[in-house]
Amino acid sequence: MIGIIMFFVALVMLLLGFPVAFTFGGIALIFGVFAEGFDMFAFMPFRIQSYMENTVMMAVPLFIFMGIVLQKTRLAEQLLEAMGKLFGGVRGGLAISTILVGALLAASTGVVGASVVAMGLISLPVMLKYNYDKSLACGTICASGTLGQIIPPSIILIILGDVLGIPVGDLFQAALMPGMVLIGCYIVYILILTYMNPEMAPAMPQDENGETRREQVISALKAIIPPLALVLIVLGSIFTGVATPTESSALGGVGAIILALIYRQFSWKMLYDSGLETVKVTAMVFAILMGATAFSMAFSYTGGDYIVEEALLSLPGEKWGFIILAMVAIMILGFFIDFVEIAFIIVPILAPVAEALGINMVWFAILIAMNLQTSFLTPPFGFSLFYLKGVAPKSIRTTDIYKGVMPFILIQVLVLASIMIFPAWYGMG
Repeated sequence: MIGIIMFFVALVMLLLGFPVAFTFGGIALIFGVFAEGFDMFAFMPFRIQSYMENTVMMAVPLFIFMGIVLQKTRLAEQLLEAMGKLFGGVRGGLAISTILVGALLAASTGVVGASVVAMGLISLPVMLKYNYDKSLACGTICASGTLGQIIPPSIILIILGDVLGIPVGDLFQAALMPGMVLIGCYIVYILILTYMNPEMAPAMPQDENGETRREQVISALKAIIPPLALVLIVLGSIFTGVATPTESSALGGVGAIILALIYRQFSWKMLYDSGLETVKVTAMVFAILMGATAFSMAFSYTGGDYIVEEALLSLPGEKWGFIILAMVAIMILGFFIDFVEIAFIIVPILAPVAEALGINMVWFAILIAMNLQTSFLTPPFGFSLFYLKGVAPKSIRTTDIYKGVMPFILIQVLVLASIMIFPAWYGMG
């Protein structure tokens, strides 16, 4: 039972706010030495070396760099301005624009925090100006900002591909349809809500900007085409087999710099700052990975994995019992801890059981990714909620944000359930 005790001690430490990497590494060291002695960690350098030589994981810093460079190009601002003009005359048009821009930002940057902050600074004041309901405005921004978790190129899909031993290109292809369905459901919800309650999201007056409809379409296309072209090149090179995800991530980094030049936002300082931020984020991810590696090694050596595997295999309902329990557990843990910890600690425990039950691992990975996306929205520790609260005006209360995200959490759960029940609809039958 040492492994099980170790697992729960780690959860308590995380909930108390201790640093993730040091929590995993420290607990692994204490319990590992107690159970087996220092010899347990003799192979630790070889495990670290295998991760350092893993070419798939090289895509993580490169996609992070691509996202940070694009964040600094005023991409979100120009997209929101153009889409706002295009859809502003429709009830809920600004909210729909925010969803579409969030989707495009997700596909071109994949950085949730950057998307939520950018749209919180740009879109929220505009929606409030045109008397949008505060909760609807906040919920729309938080939900659209988290689309980077499921829409490729997603960092969590790269991590899951490595943890589960699945080609990242396969995960990117499998995630496209669920991502599109989720975007469609968000837009349908906004249209229905604003049709039933027009005062929640009134149409924006069209005569303020003095532009013709043709000029609005042209300005929108000018804002959309460059980032869309980058997305098509990056994902297209993966799907057609021209490049591996790692190679395409390098292509994306170069493309992001070219876009910075197009938007006249390039400078050596911007490049230096982007590189510095990339190193910080990458160091955080790999520090957690090293701590998680030590933790999983100690957990396995103390027999914790066998206890969990036996318990999960003996569940009533076999495959479906396991799937339901796994999804509920991940969702509950998502209320309290970050998706990176869940991917590195919980998923490796579940993976052998999923394989033993004959579950399609690509389908299982997409279920996990969609589930982890809800962790960004679920109170009390949803990161998107914190990001938005940090940049929102004082008139926005925390309860406005919590109330606004609830319908979007429900939509995500419904889409997750549809992927579980009807995988053939999403090409994963």
